[in-house]
Amino acid sequence: MTPVSVMKEPTSFIQLLGNGSSRCSFEFFPPKSEEELPKVKATLRRYTAQRPCFMTVTYGAGGGTRHLTRELTTFIQKDLGIPAVAHLTCVGHSREEIDKILDEYETLGIRYILALRGDPDNEEGVFRPHPEGFSCARDLVAHIQQRRTFSIAVAGYPEGHPEAQSRTEELEYLRQKIEAGAEIILTQLFFDADAYLAFVGDARDVGITAPIIPGIMPIGNVKQLKKFTVMCGATIPDKIVGDLEDIASDKEAVRAYGVKAAVELCEVLMANGVPAIHFYTLNKSKQVEAICEQLRDKRIGITGNREEF
Repeated sequence: MTPVSVMKEPTSFIQLLGNGSSRCSFEFFPPKSEEELPKVKATLRRYTAQRPCFMTVTYGAGGGTRHLTRELTTFIQKDLGIPAVAHLTCVGHSREEIDKILDEYETLGIRYILALRGDPDNEEGVFRPHPEGFSCARDLVAHIQQRRTFSIAVAGYPEGHPEAQSRTEELEYLRQKIEAGAEIILTQLFFDADAYLAFVGDARDVGITAPIIPGIMPIGNVKQLKKFTVMCGATIPDKIVGDLEDIASDKEAVRAYGVKAAVELCEVLMANGVPAIHFYTLNKSKQVEAICEQLRDKRIGITGNREEF
C-alpha cells in the first residue's frame, strides 16, 4: 500500500475537519504486548477503507503502553498516510517526562495530541497528580500549547464528568481548556442524541465556539456496555435497556442491535449538523464497518476521498 502524504507542515484539527474529505474518525488502543501488534495493525489497515480524517491511539494509565502507543501512532501516519492523534495523559508523569514524550512526537512528525488528565492508576480510584507533573488537562494543554507545534483536542462529557460538582463548573472548566489552547472537543460516549445536543447548546451559551465532535461506541456486549457507561458518566436510555433485556443471551443479536442503534443515533446527529463523528472501535472492525456502510446506503456521507488528505 502506497502511503498518502498527510502533511508537509503542522496542520490543525480545524483544517482537517474543513477539508471536505471526511466526517469520521476512529479511536484504537495499543495491545498489551508487541506480539499482538500485527493483529492490531491489520485492523487499522481495514479502517483506511472508511477514509477517516484522523485516527487516535489511547495511552494506558501511567504510560504503561507508551512505546506501543508511539508504534501505532507512527504506523497510522507514516504507513497508512492518515493523520494520527496521540493521547497524552497527566497520570504518573513529571513535566520533564511529558516534554520527552512531546519531543519524541515532534521528531516523528506527529502533530496532533488529545490531552487528558487520565484515569486514576490506583485501586482507590482517586487521581493523584505526580508531584512534579500536572494536576489537570487544562494545565497540560497550556504546557503543550507553548511549543506552538501541536494541534490539541480535549474531552467533553455530554452527561457530565463523574467527578464534576455541577454542570456550570464543568462547562467553565471546558471553556478554560479551550482558552488554554485546545482546538476541538471529542465527547465521551452517549446513547441519547438529546444529551449531546443539550451539551452543545450549554457550551455555546458559555462562549465555547470550538467544534464538538460526538463520540459513538457501538453496543457489542451488555456487560461491557454497563462498565463503560459507569466510567464515562453516561446513561442508557430505557428503550435500549428494555430492548437488550430481550436479546441479552444472543451475542449476534446484541451486535446487530448495536449497529442499528448506532446508525439511528448517527442519523439524528448528522441531521443536526455535527462536524464529524468519532467512533470508539475497541479495536474491532465489523460493527463500525457495518455502521458506515448503512449510513452510506442511506446517503448520509461521513467518508470522503482519502487522496485529498
